[in-house]
Amino acid sequence: MTTTKTNKIIFWTATILIFLFEGVMPALTFQSEMAKEGMKHLGYPEYFGNALVVFKILGVIALIIPQIPKRLKEWAYAGFVFDFLFAAISHYAIDGMSFDAFFPFIVLAVLMVSYIYYHKINSVNS
Repeated sequence: MTTTKTNKIIFWTATILIFLFEGVMPALTFQSEMAKEGMKHLGYPEYFGNALVVFKILGVIALIIPQIPKRLKEWAYAGFVFDFLFAAISHYAIDGMSFDAFFPFIVLAVLMVSYIYYHKINSVNS
């Protein structure tokens, strides 16, 4: 297996995981009582959760479609970093050190793998 092929496999695996966690799952569950209660528990208004889902879906679309300009992809990656950091902070502030406060860092690690391999692939293609 070539290095480029390995890099692409790692990139797409990590990116698809982000797509599933941050695009598909929120799109399918954001109107559920559990999701609404989660936003309420953290002290956010319901409309904030709706707006967050819209931006998450736009972000994963930017990451998953190869034709999207690189600058837009960079903004999508940055937006997800802020999302995960603030999710961890919000959960820590309300619930203390719990799995809910730690889990965003796990997803952030997957995002960082996607980001690093995105640049590895593009440095080879340039």
